[in-house]
Amino acid sequence: MRADTGRRRAAGLRSHGRGFRRTLGGVPNRLASATSPYLLQHADNPVDWVEWGDAAFSEAASRDVPVLVSVGYAACHWCHVMAHESFEDEATAAFLNEHFVCVKVDREERPDVDAVYMAATQAMTGSGGWPMTVFTTPTGEPFFCGTYFPPRRVQGMPSFTEVLASVAAAWTTRRGEVEESASVIAEALAERPAAGEHVGPGVVDQALAGLATTFDAARGGFGGAPKFPPSMVLEWLLRHHARTGDAQAIAMAERTLDAMARGGMYDQLAGGFARYSVDAAWVVPHFEKMLYDNALLLRVYLHAWRATGSPRARRVATETAQWLLDDLRTAEGGFASSLDADSEGREGAFYAWSPAQLRDVLGDDDGTWAAGVLGVTDDGTFEHGLSVLQRRADPADPVRLDEVRARLRADRERRPRPARDDKVVSGWNGLAVAALAEAGALLDRPDLLDAASVAASFLRATHVRRAQDGSARLVRASRDGVAGSAPGVLEDYAHVADGFLALGAVTGDSAWFDAAGQLLETVLVHFAAADGGLRDTADDETDAVVGRIRVLQDPADGPTPSGQSAAAAALLTYAALAGSLRHREAAERALRGPLGIATRFPRAAGAALAVAEALLDGPREVAVVGHDDPARRALHTVAMASTAPGLVVAVGEPGADVPPLLRDRSLVGGAPAAYVCRGFVCDLPTTDADALAQQLAMNSGRPSSETA
Repeated sequence: MRADTGRRRAAGLRSHGRGFRRTLGGVPNRLASATSPYLLQHADNPVDWVEWGDAAFSEAASRDVPVLVSVGYAACHWCHVMAHESFEDEATAAFLNEHFVCVKVDREERPDVDAVYMAATQAMTGSGGWPMTVFTTPTGEPFFCGTYFPPRRVQGMPSFTEVLASVAAAWTTRRGEVEESASVIAEALAERPAAGEHVGPGVVDQALAGLATTFDAARGGFGGAPKFPPSMVLEWLLRHHARTGDAQAIAMAERTLDAMARGGMYDQLAGGFARYSVDAAWVVPHFEKMLYDNALLLRVYLHAWRATGSPRARRVATETAQWLLDDLRTAEGGFASSLDADSEGREGAFYAWSPAQLRDVLGDDDGTWAAGVLGVTDDGTFEHGLSVLQRRADPADPVRLDEVRARLRADRERRPRPARDDKVVSGWNGLAVAALAEAGALLDRPDLLDAASVAASFLRATHVRRAQDGSARLVRASRDGVAGSAPGVLEDYAHVADGFLALGAVTGDSAWFDAAGQLLETVLVHFAAADGGLRDTADDETDAVVGRIRVLQDPADGPTPSGQSAAAAALLTYAALAGSLRHREAAERALRGPLGIATRFPRAAGAALAVAEALLDGPREVAVVGHDDPARRALHTVAMASTAPGLVVAVGEPGADVPPLLRDRSLVGGAPAAYVCRGFVCDLPTTDADALAQQLAMNSGRPSSETA
């Protein structure tokens, strides 16, 4: 029902945006044929927006005017605000159209463009965010950057019209200063952070000590407000505990996971997490819900349940997986990018409640009881006297709570729903494929595994293409089953390859191993950097302007793992399956950049540290050989349930040689067998599931008796 509703809304947006080119004030808006929902949101603006590309900068050069690069995304609340205040204003638009070439960029469709100008914005202002407002020369070099600008001066912040007038005047009267400044900024953007050394336990231990100093023991998470879900850091902590048994690591992970699950950032009715909490106690979220956050958190909660047996972690993983299928799945079987924060013109209107609303839906007794359990107060925890639902304490009657949740959820379905950004992004769908494949196996949910398989098949059919040199190439995104023109970046190749490998580990279908290998071969050939690491963009598909300003090698995690760390993870898994030293060496080289910042900024290197844990553990490789029968399935289930960091599993028929980890593995005494290897050393095969559990538990941070 919800997915169909989202598709109907998307269809309305498409008919509104694509069917015509609207002219306001005599100016044609050139976004009407865009595929990005975010760009289509601006197709009615009187601003003469142009899509990113060489044509925009050629126009700026011929007119001898600077370029305004405005970057945002469909679920961005303040992007909508600035659009309404400034880009829909006729006078502001007239000034923009006369003095600038105006380029509108969807950061989710062009992360390479976003990364370049975000680096410049952070360097020039000390902070960053969206909407991002950047002024560049006709060759793309930034010379003035900012984020949101109000229509009138507020708290010392200049108005947008003041900024426009100042930039236009500077370009006209102080051209030399502007161009010199732009040149200096471009040179600074090209600088590289120092690379780390060989992976060793010392780097991990030092990073953990640094992370612990920022841990909020009272409320969970790291640092203060606002708090973003530290998905990659939590995965690292779970792996570190599995490898070493470190009590501090698991305590920080569990406290944070529990706090996020109980707070308002988690949708207590339907599952799924909002983008972040505006406060330090996880009470009030910024309500947009992103595919990448929920795919990453689904996998983390799944791994937490696997490690600790926590019923709450299992429930959150199950509900989040179901939310992905219910709310983000597209007609083609991929997954949409996000749900907006706003509905009815107000942020959070879909999610917030008052005590009176609860009583209206549930009756006086259940309504009053639910208000106490779910943290709905008379003065409200949010705005307009409304509260965000929380779950600070577990009630004595959980069955009653489940019934209340179901009734509230059914009533909420009658509210106007937030808009959905239905473009399908390659890398984020790769994250979803990996999470759903593992969830299907560990939770015994064939429907989740089926969803992962369908999404992976859609990616392979629609997002993967063949280049002239025969290499497998990814497009960044598609919409309505039609691939876009923006090329995939490193994170796309890495996450899609990792999703394919995860799906192969669960299904035993070697075609996914082959497909991942083709993508990773493209990474090794076309993303290689001069220092031995990996670039974020392919050498033959980099946008001319982006490539001129900065050859991207960003080592830091953002909302998703850094491209280098993600590639290291996929390369390491593939290396173990293929027995390829070439891929393992590439994985270790890719980690050098991210690990170079790990000891100083561990929160920005969680993904790299998680891969480092896998390297330090071996990683653990398990080949399960046998015909598809209960005995083989029992061995396979135990293998998938292992907490070993970077666990690599292959399953197949005897005599199979793809992936090579299965090669020359035979039945033992006519029975299915499991072969365990670690750090280039293999144990004797076993046909007994309990014995396999003992093997996988050795030196993994827990006594063997706790594994069964």
